[in-house]
Amino acid sequence: MGSIQLRRNFSRNILIRMIIMSLIALGLIVWKFEFINQVYFRDQLTSTGLIINGAIVLLFFVGILRMITIFAHYSREENDLIRFLRNLREGQRDPLENIARKSIIAMRYRTMMGLHKANCPINHGSLAATLLANESTRNSLPKFINNVLILTGVFGTIVSLSIALIGASDMLSNAVSSGGMGMVVHGMSTALSTTITAIVCYLFFGYFYLKVTDVQTNLVSAVEQITVNELMPRFQTTTDSAIHEFTGLVRSMQGLVTNLARSQERFGGLEKQLVATLKAHDKTTETLAADMDEIKLILIRGFRLHDD
Repeated sequence: MGSIQLRRNFSRNILIRMIIMSLIALGLIVWKFEFINQVYFRDQLTSTGLIINGAIVLLFFVGILRMITIFAHYSREENDLIRFLRNLREGQRDPLENIARKSIIAMRYRTMMGLHKANCPINHGSLAATLLANESTRNSLPKFINNVLILTGVFGTIVSLSIALIGASDMLSNAVSSGGMGMVVHGMSTALSTTITAIVCYLFFGYFYLKVTDVQTNLVSAVEQITVNELMPRFQTTTDSAIHEFTGLVRSMQGLVTNLARSQERFGGLEKQLVATLKAHDKTTETLAADMDEIKLILIRGFRLHDD
């Protein structure tokens, strides 16, 4: 991309990586299905484990779906950014040709063009801060889920241990009761399952949440680089740019003055030639008049005509 540092198809590659890792996880689930069935589903005295694990998995999938939409959105933004930069460097009349109207780079271009037409100073720092704030709001839900996901596992562990304590209390109060021991085992099993679910989901989700921030940083950085390297010289009028333009104007004027001087010299030469031509014409006219008088005199003498 020349001087613009942009990792092309970064978002698409992350999506492909997510699909591959999901397939690997699905393969592990199929491979270890007997263990998963024993820990999560078999001989459950209460539905506490299913409810807590279901809540963790539901929260996990909501966050994953949100990140997929973010990756898809940034993939389109990256394509629009590359197309916009190509249009600029190819000298297209409209740099926004074949670019989504609501894309980040299109809105940045229209904003700067509007400020330029209104003769307003362009504050690049304000534009960058505004863009970063707007894009940060896209990560609100994934950030919340990333912070809460591990806490749900802790919550499930606490609830499960509470169930185990209830079972232990029942077992101590009634020595002949086997239900208390079963409740203790169930509570410990539920604590194990919720902890495993929360940790696995947190690791998977946390990795791709970091990739969301990487993709966002990659895109925003490229937008700001294009703004500085390509758009600011077009729309921003600074002292240095004004001096540079004035220097170019002076050089053009010098060339024009030189051409005018050469033209003046040519006109001076033509004027001299014209004066010489007029003088030669006058001499020719005088000679012609003398010759006419001489011819007239010869005719008078030859035909013996009167002078009058």
